[in-house]
Amino acid sequence: QVQVVESGGGLVQAGGSLRLSCAASGSFFSIGVMGWYRQAPGQQRERVAIITSSGSTNYAESVRGRFTISRDSAKNTTYLQMSSLKPEDTATYYCYTEIRKTSLYNTFFQYWGQGTQVTVSS
Repeated sequence: QVQVVESGGGLVQAGGSLRLSCAASGSFFSIGVMGWYRQAPGQQRERVAIITSSGSTNYAESVRGRFTISRDSAKNTTYLQMSSLKPEDTATYYCYTEIRKTSLYNTFFQYWGQGTQVTVSS
């Protein structure tokens, strides 16, 4: 059983910072890509940032330069440091992971966290 749990959301004023954490736990062989998506009310879920197992990163244009994604492979954890937050960053943020369950098969399965709310007030 694999669990993906986010933490760190909350209410912050515009210009402030928040740090989100996401930890994967359970029985599995390895983790590939980890990332963050967000969904605002009435809008489609959008990718915010991803990081590969080798540390390569990719950001949405709307957050580049303000958000930083990182990971601690020893802890099976990824972080999203959000700075210079804007009201339009308000959304539910979801952690995404690609997990390889066994060394026998090079197949990765997608797992999502339950989401954490980030609200930025103007």
